[in-house]
Amino acid sequence: MSDRHLSWRGTYNSRDLGRLPITGGGLTRRGAIVRSDALTRLEARGWEEVMALGIRTVIDLRNESEIGPDVAPRPASIETVNLPLDVTEDREFWDVWENGPQFATPLYYRPHLERFPGRSAAVIRAIAQAPPGGVVFHCQGGRDRAGQTAMLVLALCGVEPGAIGADYALSDERLPPMYAAEGRADIAPEIAAYLRDQGTTAPELITRLLTTFDVEAALLGGGLEEADLAALRRRLVD
Repeated sequence: MSDRHLSWRGTYNSRDLGRLPITGGGLTRRGAIVRSDALTRLEARGWEEVMALGIRTVIDLRNESEIGPDVAPRPASIETVNLPLDVTEDREFWDVWENGPQFATPLYYRPHLERFPGRSAAVIRAIAQAPPGGVVFHCQGGRDRAGQTAMLVLALCGVEPGAIGADYALSDERLPPMYAAEGRADIAPEIAAYLRDQGTTAPELITRLLTTFDVEAALLGGGLEEADLAALRRRLVD
């Protein structure tokens, strides 16, 4: 799993979604879709590395209030699309989920998909229908919103649920340097302790969600179309 990490200059949690096992045989394609933390931190060398991988589309999952200026100029050949995933204006939902350690866990993924299927459907459509070239999607740290999106992309392409859960867990290895650079404490131990108290782990939550909830049906109900699913699979699956 760890050989999929991308050491782009300026990011901490960039990871290729290629070389993951598909149920029934086969692997996902390298260089097609990447998950990441915020690309606004990329240095000039980092953007060169992004371009060298063939990335041509960036999908920013953050809210407008989170987006700041780029550290280095973004190449003109990169198309950036902002599709906020959170729906922060729905305070009835977020007053429950953003207060406490449950906020930084997959516990809120299913409630989010049930309440806001259209937001995730729009993100999946943008990935699937992007122009030729690689696609990278990112949030701030690359774990929660990017984790939800990666879970959906991989599940829709038939990746084994256990591998999807293991991919999510890799962020815990990558984020401590980001927290240190920002002068913040690593929250992973607190999250892991909270989930232990719940009798589970983040990978187990991912696996359980994917085996008990029909994410494809939820997204089709949110406006995703069969043509989008076919395009996504052509992009990621050999």
